[in-house]
Amino acid sequence: MEATTVVGNLADLARVAARTLISASAADRIAVVHKIADALVANSSRILAANQEDLDRAKDSGMQSSMVDRLLLNTERILGMANGAHQVADLPDPLNRVLSERTLENGLHLKQVSVPFGVVGMVYEARPNVTVDAAAILLKSGNSAMLRGSSSAASSNAVLIDIMREVLAESAISPDVIQNVPSDDRSTVAALLHARGKVDLVIPRGSAELIRRVVDDSSVPTIETGAGVCHVYVDEFADLEKALPILMNSKTHRPSVCNAAETLLVHAAVADAFVPVALKALHGAGVKIHGDDSIRKIAESEKISIESATEENWCTEYNSLEMNVAVVPSLVAAADHIQKYGTQHTEAIVTENVERANQFIALSDCAAVMVNASTRFTDGEQMGFGAEIGISNQKLHARGPMGLEQMTTTTWIVWGTGQIR
Repeated sequence: MEATTVVGNLADLARVAARTLISASAADRIAVVHKIADALVANSSRILAANQEDLDRAKDSGMQSSMVDRLLLNTERILGMANGAHQVADLPDPLNRVLSERTLENGLHLKQVSVPFGVVGMVYEARPNVTVDAAAILLKSGNSAMLRGSSSAASSNAVLIDIMREVLAESAISPDVIQNVPSDDRSTVAALLHARGKVDLVIPRGSAELIRRVVDDSSVPTIETGAGVCHVYVDEFADLEKALPILMNSKTHRPSVCNAAETLLVHAAVADAFVPVALKALHGAGVKIHGDDSIRKIAESEKISIESATEENWCTEYNSLEMNVAVVPSLVAAADHIQKYGTQHTEAIVTENVERANQFIALSDCAAVMVNASTRFTDGEQMGFGAEIGISNQKLHARGPMGLEQMTTTTWIVWGTGQIR
C-alpha cells in the first residue's frame, strides 16, 4: 500500500477518534495522562529493552555521539518523561477558555473560546521522549496525534506508543487518538506533509535540515521549531563569578539539545580577566574551541590549543562539545553578531547593570532572553509548562516553548434571539 494511502487511513482513524477526546471531560483527559505516566514507569523494562535495540543499530551504523545521546533512554530519562506527563496533566485545562466576550448593540452575544486543532502531525528525529511529550500535550489539549519519529528510534517509539494505547484502551478515549506513522518508509513524511484536509497541523522537531524540509515542502500548516545557535554574552558589568557557571552550564550540561549555547561573546573590557578562565574551563571539559584573533592570542599565551573561527563556525549548531568564542567592543556589537548569526532561539546576557540588560533584551529578536541565567532554561518543564511539544522561534501563533495553550485554536460562538442581517 502506498504511503499516501497508509497515512490517509491513519489520519481518518485519528479524526474519528478525536471525537472521543472532544466528548471526554477535563477530568477524563487528566486521568488518562496520569495513567500513561504511571504506565511508563511500570513498563520501564520493556522500554529499556526496545531502546537497546535502537542503540545497537545506531552504534553499528556509526551514528554520531550527539545523536546517540538524543536516542538514549535510561531509568532517569523515563522518570523524566513520566514526571513531565504528570505535570502536563496537573496544568489548567486549556480548552473552553473564554478569551473574549461581549454583546453587540443588536443583541448578539459573542464569545471566543479555545478549542483543539483536531489532528496534529509530529515529524521528529531520534529523541523518543518527544513521543511521550507530544502525546501527553496533545491528549490534554484534545488533539489526536500522528507521530512520525525517525527509523533510528523505531523500536523505542513503537513500545512507547503501544504502552500509551494500552492505557487508552481501558478508558473512554479511543486508542486511535495516537497513531504511529511508519518510519521504515521515508515517503510517509511527504505523505503526512501533504495530507491537507486530513491533518490540521504539522510540527517538525529535529535538525535544521529536517525543519527546513517540513516548512518548505508542507501543504499542511506548520509551526516551525527552530535550530538553536544560542549565545552567551558576558558584559563589561558582569559578575564574572556568575558568568563562568552560566557559560559552562549553557554549553556542557547537555550539548546535544537546541538550547545549548554555541557561541560565547565577551566584552573587551573584561576579556583579559574572563577569557583565560573561560578557555581553561571549556578546554578542561573537553570542549573544542574556535576563536577570533583576540581569543587565539589569549589562548596562545595560556598554551591552550584552539582553532580559528570561520564564517561557517559562527552560524553552526554543533550539538556537541564544540564552541565559538569572540571578543566584542560593545553590547551593540554583541547584538549585531547575534542578529547576523543567531537563529532567534535563546540569547543570554550576564550583567549587573539593569539598563544594559534591558538594552540587550530590546535588541534581541528571539524566542527567549536570559538575564544572568543559563540558556538551558528555555524548556517547557523548566518554565512550568510540564513537557513541551517543541520550541518555536517563528513569530506567528506560537513562540518559545510550546505547551498546552499553544496546541489550541479558537472558535467564535454567537448567541442570538432571532436576529437576521
